[in-house]
Amino acid sequence: MELTEDTAPKTAVPHLYKLGEFEAVLRGYHLSEDAQRTLDDTKFAILVGPSSSGRNTIIKKLLATGQYHFIVSDTTRPPRTNDGVLEQNGVEYWFRNEDEMLADLQAGKFLEAEVIHQQQVSGVSIRELEKAHDGHKIAITDVDIGGVSNVLRLKKDASIIMILPPSFDEWQRRLKHRGKMSDIEWRRRLETSLRIFSAPAEHDYFKIVINESLEQSAMQVDAIARTGKVDPAAQAKGLQLAKDLFAATKSLL
Repeated sequence: MELTEDTAPKTAVPHLYKLGEFEAVLRGYHLSEDAQRTLDDTKFAILVGPSSSGRNTIIKKLLATGQYHFIVSDTTRPPRTNDGVLEQNGVEYWFRNEDEMLADLQAGKFLEAEVIHQQQVSGVSIRELEKAHDGHKIAITDVDIGGVSNVLRLKKDASIIMILPPSFDEWQRRLKHRGKMSDIEWRRRLETSLRIFSAPAEHDYFKIVINESLEQSAMQVDAIARTGKVDPAAQAKGLQLAKDLFAATKSLL
């Protein structure tokens, strides 16, 4: 019997059963006209960073101000347990099966989507942006590094904010505290982080925030989201940190 998403046994590492179909639709992806109109009229801030950089914690702090609407991304991976708490549908992600997500991509109902670690597809649905638009709030979310260029292709005025841990050792401590993961998954996260740490030197649209404390980081993200500007000295410090994190990560692979 052919294994499918429904019939395959559950494993510790997520598996993408329709990888080829997702890759095909993403290569030629086009946003629908209705989705483009919603996007044009919505202010949007996007946080990017390695696993356990603190993006979600910063977002929660900003949501408490009542000025932001969190865009909950869709994903094909199953919920996982973080610090002993199981992720909830509609909170951390909308957990969807591959057929549902593939159909919406084919209909142009995503701002961006990406195959991640060759084991899942995650992306931002236009239905979530409609909620921010109707509530007159700043849309905010976090996306994986591969999704940034897709967002900017459709919305050039989006604020792209990279969140970095203050050091490599602190990042590894946070990553281990996040929850148990296999050696394969840990290595995949390191490999993905190399793309993240090298990106600011390659593209000047990244505004860097070093997550040393929640209060300070939230204030910096808020300022960037509203003005689109970053302090030059803080940016220079962030660029150097990104290079250092890249070197330390590369030495482990």
